[in-house]
Amino acid sequence: MSTRRLILALSSAALLSACASLSGPATVADTIARDPELSTLNGLVQKAGLKETLDAAGPYTVFAPTNEAFAKMPARTLEELGQNPARLKEVLSYHVLPARVTAADAKVGNARTAQGASVALSKAGTFLIVEEAMVQTSDIAATNGVVHTVDRVLTPPAPARR
Repeated sequence: MSTRRLILALSSAALLSACASLSGPATVADTIARDPELSTLNGLVQKAGLKETLDAAGPYTVFAPTNEAFAKMPARTLEELGQNPARLKEVLSYHVLPARVTAADAKVGNARTAQGASVALSKAGTFLIVEEAMVQTSDIAATNGVVHTVDRVLTPPAPARR
């Protein structure tokens, strides 16, 4: 019986420590990595080499497309992004503001992204909209910024041709 209690105690301790480590402060990159609904984004952040950036001091605001948002994209487009790290980094950087912007603090108008282009922010009642993407979950706090999940993948504007 004592072996059984020991195993139960060790299992309980491991479970409690795992729960405690999940609820502690985390960077934007780690906040994305912890959310199962953002696993596609997390994999692409890794592939694009953006994890170090999103682990840095910031502050950052990330409009994070959910797995469902990525599933709405044509498979070929997602595959092409995965094969072109520079384009992937450009697209993902278009989802990042180099500032901490909570839903309540968001101003209607344009906001410059880490990619360099601007996104249009608007509000519909208490809902925040980025371009045509609706924020689903807002204000997920991180040590170096904030994450808002969105229902669409944002596409940066094509560069102007000369």
